[in-house]
Amino acid sequence: MADPGTRVLVVAGNRIRPADGKVVWVAPDQAPPGRLVLLGDRDDVVHLAVIVDPQEAPGVPGEWVPLRAVLPDLARAPQEAPLLFHALGLAEWHHATRFCPRCGSVLESRAAGHELRCTACDRPQFPRTDPAVIMAVLHEDSLLLGRHPSWPENRWSTLAGFCEPGETLEDAVRREVLEEVGLEVGAVDYFGNQPWPLPASLMLGFVAHATTTDIHVDEAEIADARWWTREEFLEDVRAGRLLVPRGVSISTSLIVQWLGQPLEGGWN
Repeated sequence: MADPGTRVLVVAGNRIRPADGKVVWVAPDQAPPGRLVLLGDRDDVVHLAVIVDPQEAPGVPGEWVPLRAVLPDLARAPQEAPLLFHALGLAEWHHATRFCPRCGSVLESRAAGHELRCTACDRPQFPRTDPAVIMAVLHEDSLLLGRHPSWPENRWSTLAGFCEPGETLEDAVRREVLEEVGLEVGAVDYFGNQPWPLPASLMLGFVAHATTTDIHVDEAEIADARWWTREEFLEDVRAGRLLVPRGVSISTSLIVQWLGQPLEGGWN
């Protein structure tokens, strides 16, 4: 890290240390000791991450925050998001993958942090990505949103879930919607995708067209679900009765596409 132009992001577990809500990059000589990983080269500037043990992170614990705390800043500076997501994803993988799954021996970092190799059997391990679907469920002009059991009563979002082995993405959308809210889905249209290192997901966005409308929630996963027209949605958002995701999340993008205008408020 001799080049003073190199930018370094310090990651402690799955947390970073922002300043005034903004992601902070430091010069190499300002970075604490830790495991070094290469994030890439952007505009002829090398970007690195230093992964430190949360118990040994500099400063005080309250200064270290999860990804959601900087989502508003990422919405204003979206070019930072890929580097930050990459750093957090690698940090989570390094934290969770410490021993060889074949023989149980210690792993050591190789390839600038993008490979972990067993010190005994030489078996390599590579970063994993778990595919998950996230969908705007529509019926005619109405949008369905759900509320997680741990959320406050005015916080709602689009449905989501992980793909099962051997399952197509479209079938994953149909299964998750049926399991969570009891709705049948016909056509499924691809929307876009977003890496989401919480801990290692690739969120694949879809628009799902429901063929039934009677909701039957799985209370183990969903506390409540309901339909909104655009008029009802805007009225409830303005009255504070409805908080939906904001920032750079793909859930926000799905809702905005359906709504046809920017969101006026929400949660990170």
